[in-house]
Amino acid sequence: MTILLLLLLALPARAKSQPRDSLLVVFWNVENFFDYRSPNKPQYWTKRRFYRKCDAVAKTLLRIADRYGRIPDAVGFEEVENAFVLKQLMGSSALRKLDYTLVHYDSPDHRGIDCALLCRRSTLPLRRSAPKHVPDSAGGVLPTRDILLAEFDSLAILVNHHPSQLGGKDDRRLAARQRLRALTDSLHAAGVRRTLAAGDFNEDLWSGSLSLSKGSGTIKYNGGWEKIDGGFADGFSRVREEVFADPVLLEPDAAFGGWKPRRTFVGPRYKGGVSDHLPVVFVLYF
Repeated sequence: MTILLLLLLALPARAKSQPRDSLLVVFWNVENFFDYRSPNKPQYWTKRRFYRKCDAVAKTLLRIADRYGRIPDAVGFEEVENAFVLKQLMGSSALRKLDYTLVHYDSPDHRGIDCALLCRRSTLPLRRSAPKHVPDSAGGVLPTRDILLAEFDSLAILVNHHPSQLGGKDDRRLAARQRLRALTDSLHAAGVRRTLAAGDFNEDLWSGSLSLSKGSGTIKYNGGWEKIDGGFADGFSRVREEVFADPVLLEPDAAFGGWKPRRTFVGPRYKGGVSDHLPVVFVLYF
């Protein structure tokens, strides 16, 4: 992986052929990426397993870089516990050799999980950022993940992790969607030409947009692939969106056949994978 990183940094022929009038952006729900020092952590979440996950996340991003011929300009994460997790990811893995800036804020989520963004200083310098709460019907703040807003020159990225479907609380997800729409409308009114809102929306908002065959969804539930991770882009000449179904991230589905994402844990049983979600990759052409 170190050799691969050095080759990518040296801009091989594949990277030179990639149009530079585009951005490569990744979004990934990394499922329960908790701080191993937390007093509320599961007993089976150890320091060694934490750093193994850091290494696996970094290697996946390098495999994406190898596939697309360039290092991602930005990486949005969902389900990270705190800034320590992200700083260790950036400092203990191959990512330490890259020029990523960390954008993270603690959210009011009751599980203590947040959204975050890494952006490269050399290709996507950050101008400003802010957490955007999701309001409840009484004018308060929903105890869920904030929408993370990061602004660049003529571009805004919004990282989303909308409320879960557990308990059938569709009104909470509706509130999150309305908040996102209001934010993007406000950005466009302020003169921001391009926006990308992406992440885990906890529902399929792209029904019929693709055939959910082997690995074409982002998560597998009861034997069927679902695409609950994705995004909405505006202001670009063309957008490529792909699910990164790398074989390293998958394992055989013994119950339903085919393949499924290889998780870090299933209950207390350590599986050694990364997440029950697959990453989503965007190539955004200006």
